[in-house]
Amino acid sequence: MSAAPVLIAGGGIGGLAAAAGLAQKGIASVVVEQAARLGEIGAGIQIGPNAFHSFDYLGIGDAARANAVYIDALRLMDAQDGTEITQIPLGEAFRARMGNPYAVVHRADLHGSLLDYCRESPLVELRTGTRVTGYAQEGGTVRLISTEGTLAGRALIGAEGLRSPIRAQMLRDGEPRISGHTTYRSVIPTEQMPEDLRWNAATLWAGPKCHIVHYPLKGWKVFNLVVTYHRDLQEAIAGRPVSKAEVAQGFEHIHPRARQIIEHGQDWKLWVLCDREPVSNWVDGRVALLGDAAHPMLQYFAQGACMAMEDAVALSHCMAAHDDTETALERYQQMRRVRTARVQMNSRLIGDYIYHPDDAKAAVRNHVMSTMTPEDWCDRLHWLYGSNGLET
Repeated sequence: MSAAPVLIAGGGIGGLAAAAGLAQKGIASVVVEQAARLGEIGAGIQIGPNAFHSFDYLGIGDAARANAVYIDALRLMDAQDGTEITQIPLGEAFRARMGNPYAVVHRADLHGSLLDYCRESPLVELRTGTRVTGYAQEGGTVRLISTEGTLAGRALIGAEGLRSPIRAQMLRDGEPRISGHTTYRSVIPTEQMPEDLRWNAATLWAGPKCHIVHYPLKGWKVFNLVVTYHRDLQEAIAGRPVSKAEVAQGFEHIHPRARQIIEHGQDWKLWVLCDREPVSNWVDGRVALLGDAAHPMLQYFAQGACMAMEDAVALSHCMAAHDDTETALERYQQMRRVRTARVQMNSRLIGDYIYHPDDAKAAVRNHVMSTMTPEDWCDRLHWLYGSNGLET
């Protein structure tokens, strides 16, 4: 079966990144996607230096860089009084320390760069309109079971996201954890963004049980708006249209300077944030999980897509380094499980103690973070941004 393809369930960023990484190593793959056409929903995402390390390894470095907006800083604002708490400069010193820049990009553009690579590669086959339902293994073969029949391969990678059918069969761990945190997203033309807030930065307004994020996209043609508050919804909603009035309900207690951003948003859509507990095993023989199927996380570290691409780097490295598929997948898991669990756990902690605290906890945050220098931030963040996922 060494000449058989690797089967990849899911044609999102993680699945296509895995196919691209394997193609870089001369390994054929078949990507199976449920949707009738390959594409991405959502708007902007932040991409740290670790994502750029992965882009280069996966062969899409130039294309990804062409679509990115290179911001000057990460700014943390106090949503209660409208003042700046701190900012992390992302200029030459940051880039030199991390080895790559920090940027923002439209999710569809990033997905498109990966899709273009996969379409052009003779080692990648793309199949759409095929819903994966499970898998079976026998000897040196794994079979992907779908609504369109079965496919045989040397390995199967489950990259179908939070509710992965491959994970459901492998781990039988039920539904995701619903955080109750509700996120609303909008994209507006730059001219509709308040002029005094058109900063070349990824800006976070942190308030009690809520926050607002904004940054420019698509060559400064639009601004991405993301606002979140603790609404305690217990239904996993994704992409439901909502009114501006509903969005504004969670922000009546914050400073008018921050609150005005909501007034300029249009066509708001709602997501209820979910994740899962970190697990130490996501491999079953010739089957492995990747990205959100393996380690779904809250958005607060801005690392979901980055971790999926790092997974793809590690997976392709291990598949090329080991002739035995099961050994390769076990090694891939060993390389990734501690790092991804650390990011999952930190994403929760950041939400509680950086994004959403009140009263004394907020005062402690402001005091500690306002005293940190750019060098302090580089020291604190190098473990995350200085890697492309190949370290154990």
